Amino acid sequence: MRNIFVLCFVLFSTLVSGQGYNHQWLLGNYFFLQDPKGRMYIDNNSINLQTEFRKMPFLGTQANISDVNGNLLMASNGIWIANATGDTMLNGGGLNPGGITPNWQFGLPMTYNNIFLPFPADTSKFALFHHTATFNGVYSQARELFYSEIDLTQDAGLGSVIQKNVVLFQDTLNWGIGACRHSNGQDWWVVMIKDSSDLIFKILFTNSGITSITSQNLGFLPLPWGNSSQLTFSPNGNLFASTTYYPENSLPMDSSNSSIVLLDFNRCNGDFSNPRTIKLSDSKYLFGNSFSSDSKYIYACTSTRIFQIDTDNLNVDTVAVYDGFISPPGDPCCATSFWNMYLAANGKIYVTSGSSVQHLTVINYPDSAGLACDVQQHSIDLVDYLHLRSVPNHPNYYLGCDTTLGCPCLTTGIEEHISHDFRFSVAPNPTSGSFKITYLLPQNQPGKLEVFDINGRRIYEMNLPPWSTMQEVLLPKSISSGVYNCVITSGGERGSTKVVVYKE
Repeated sequence: MRNIFVLCFVLFSTLVSGQGYNHQWLLGNYFFLQDPKGRMYIDNNSINLQTEFRKMPFLGTQANISDVNGNLLMASNGIWIANATGDTMLNGGGLNPGGITPNWQFGLPMTYNNIFLPFPADTSKFALFHHTATFNGVYSQARELFYSEIDLTQDAGLGSVIQKNVVLFQDTLNWGIGACRHSNGQDWWVVMIKDSSDLIFKILFTNSGITSITSQNLGFLPLPWGNSSQLTFSPNGNLFASTTYYPENSLPMDSSNSSIVLLDFNRCNGDFSNPRTIKLSDSKYLFGNSFSSDSKYIYACTSTRIFQIDTDNLNVDTVAVYDGFISPPGDPCCATSFWNMYLAANGKIYVTSGSSVQHLTVINYPDSAGLACDVQQHSIDLVDYLHLRSVPNHPNYYLGCDTTLGCPCLTTGIEEHISHDFRFSVAPNPTSGSFKITYLLPQNQPGKLEVFDINGRRIYEMNLPPWSTMQEVLLPKSISSGVYNCVITSGGERGSTKVVVYKE
């Protein structure tokens, strides 16, 4: 029994640390260093909230990126870039010159208007795509897309901004930047939508830098006034979504006919096709949207409702209605309603509010239909600080190559085989026999889970669908306490981890 306990402790200590580019979320909108803020560490199974005193606050804009081990490398609130210590990165000040930037020195208020991307074939370099806005007499538009470049080999590994505020193109633009990995498994597509139009700009980012900027009409009814949206690609890279509205009264922010626009996306040539407009509200503006981790559902929200749309048949289900909760409790100020959405590395979707509040909402099982997705309003208490609407702009950094679209995979010239990282984990661990597995299958491949006892006998197996990332496992009741080997196989690759079963 003591040996099992020691092994449990060792396993737990290896599971609690998150790993990956998208495993941290910086929280807190208090302005000053002495004000408490927070950080959410996200692994494949759980979250860990910590209070900290950090220089950078976040209002609406947040980009951050970690290394492959989950250690934060840099972050930006649209005004400056922080390095891993939280201080200003060398040459990291003065982002987004002009427009409304001078009025928002503690962080820009817009959603999804910056994003960090790793250079396709250089682990020491990162690009930041970003924009501000300029008032046109009626509302504020983005007027250009900026590009900045970070070299992590400089300043003793903390990084330096070696290019800053390079204008990639100029136009009248909606707020929001989206990104998706190219089907070659290396390059990136970066997109923005033109203001009062269905025209989308497509930037191809390769290891040589920006190699093309093209545009395409998406084919939906263009809105006559400025828009702000989370521009999201599905985790499998095959779909793209944006929120939009068409004001019946031709007035700014008249939110009649608020809709989700859903399109197919070809990661090889960057083309969008098959536009579908799904009307969700007659009277409320749509704010956030997020795909489920299996790419089957798209979620969108007004301030008072969360909708789930099945991407196969476009059926719409209302999965949550704001319950009137005020945060902090007893303070008449602020409704913990719905604003932006964030698909985190653990497969859950987190929802922020439009006001500075103490609580977050979570969708626990976004891959499940209807109310089974389990929306838990204001269930995450930040305790020591308040958070506004910002969520990280994290694309699927792990989306791999897909040769079925006609583009070859790009390689680095290294001939040795590199094993697929299944990012395989189980929780809870130890367990009485019931647990969840999270994993990342190779591109377009199904998989199989097998569980073996210490004698190598298979006691359980399950087929894993392509694009799935999480499953419930219930081992046979007849098994004994002990250590079992869990193995995933897919596409000729193999990943494994141990699970401890303990029965009273």
